[in-house]
Amino acid sequence: MSESSPLPPVRLTSEAELARDALATPLLSRAARLARWAGPDTRVGAGGELVEEQLPGAADALGLTGDDAAATASEAWRVAVDTGLVEIVDEEEGTVAAGADLALLTSGAPQDVLGVWLTALETVLADASVPDLDDLVDAMDGGGEIDFSSLDWDPEAEAEFLDGVLGNLYLLTVSEGGAGESPVPLPALAASMIVPDDMGEPTNDVLEQVSDAMMRLDDQFRLLEPVGLVDFQPVDETLMADTDEESSAAADEADVSRYGMVRLTPLGLYGLRARLLESGLSAPAVGDLADKGADALLDGTADYPPTAARAETEQWLARREPLAAARELLAAARGGDAGAPLRRLHCQQALSLVGLEAEPALREVLDDAELGGLARVWLSEHGAADVPPPSEAMIFWLTIDTIAAQLAAEGNSSELQGLVEGLAQQHGGFFAAAWRVDHPATPDVLEAMGRLHPDKKVAKEARKAAFKARSQQGG
Repeated sequence: MSESSPLPPVRLTSEAELARDALATPLLSRAARLARWAGPDTRVGAGGELVEEQLPGAADALGLTGDDAAATASEAWRVAVDTGLVEIVDEEEGTVAAGADLALLTSGAPQDVLGVWLTALETVLADASVPDLDDLVDAMDGGGEIDFSSLDWDPEAEAEFLDGVLGNLYLLTVSEGGAGESPVPLPALAASMIVPDDMGEPTNDVLEQVSDAMMRLDDQFRLLEPVGLVDFQPVDETLMADTDEESSAAADEADVSRYGMVRLTPLGLYGLRARLLESGLSAPAVGDLADKGADALLDGTADYPPTAARAETEQWLARREPLAAARELLAAARGGDAGAPLRRLHCQQALSLVGLEAEPALREVLDDAELGGLARVWLSEHGAADVPPPSEAMIFWLTIDTIAAQLAAEGNSSELQGLVEGLAQQHGGFFAAAWRVDHPATPDVLEAMGRLHPDKKVAKEARKAAFKARSQQGG
């Protein structure tokens, strides 16, 4: 995930719903139950961990059985300590008491609950970057110190790898046309971190690295699911078993889900966005601009995908009276700066969501050189009567402004090329008149038309017109 390109806005569920989800996660609910279970006789070691003889009691309190019961209880206890649900009273005696944050889970605001959950998430993410316990034991030297070189493990690199994977999963989830709520195959996620973008057919060495990364992620997502970050379908363990049934195995490979599937939960989206913001990245959410001015709305949605921009605009409009909103949008759309054409395009799109209550605001700008054209379009589309026809100068100005906005929004797209070809075909003297249009973007628009038009003769006309426009503007 690039740190320079803006992230698409994420749609989050309400904090109240997210807080309920957080309280229902297996790990946090177990941590809370252990915090309430702990009493005067509970004892912990030097690191705050439950002493070994008390783990069976903790497992019983959680209703856990089986080989993993003690380990699961130990993990829940660590989260209880790290999140402040349990406090160490006396380190020497190893006594504990309920922490101040335990009450937040029942009487705190949703934001308080989510704060506790975010701390639990950090604990689990740190654990997910640590090698298997058996590997750690094997790597201990005679003095009880871990020989990291024997593990082939770099703590910082491991944490960065997991952060990168989660960042890619976040981007796939929030991008328009991306995974959305659908699960992502684990091999694809592993490949996104290993295979270079410019590599055609991956080499055997790269494929082996992808396979190793996939198995690491399988272990890590198993740890991350109980905290509510992801919904995870692990790798089918039979894929790792030796078998002579090659034809059956080949058929099974068509089912990509056997190689693991993962998707972010709504709570996971909230958690990863919080981490991105904490790291200094811009990670917008739909609704961020709802209480800001129209100028912030029009500029802020400039990089939003269409669906997200519409959702943001709808939330902005919902907080305002239609007539006042229309006037504010029109005022913000004025300007001769480079971003003004795109603002006017977004203003026009926003006004399309407003009803006839906004008509007076549009009539007020009919004589405005910058807004009169879009006002006439809006009034005509809404069936208003007595809409004065635009002058030829206004038509040409609006045409230049529209193409400038499309260039800013989409670059040299095929849709824009079609628009350019249509204009040149319908108006034989277009370029002879267009270079005189008093619009700051006229030279750039005509140059773009010269690049985009496939007919060499027409393209040459456009470039000549661009030169004249630039000379007229003193450029």
